[in-house]
Amino acid sequence: MMRSEICAICGGETTVKEVTEVIRGGGHTASIKVKAEVCQHCGERLFTSSQIRYFEEIKAKLERQETEEFEPVGTAFQVV
Repeated sequence: MMRSEICAICGGETTVKEVTEVIRGGGHTASIKVKAEVCQHCGERLFTSSQIRYFEEIKAKLERQETEEFEPVGTAFQVV
């Protein structure tokens, strides 16, 4: 991962951290741990283009209900 050192949003300093990205699609939610540049001032997360493509692939699978390769980790409920 390239280190930008300066946040494009606020100009703050960034550092590489492991973060959990939440992806939603088709009524499903998936979480994935990845390394990202994170701004120390505003918290903005900066991902590589390959990470973004991977997130988009996961979202498409969730929307198509293709979740057999994902590990279930609980049950979600909606309160109405």
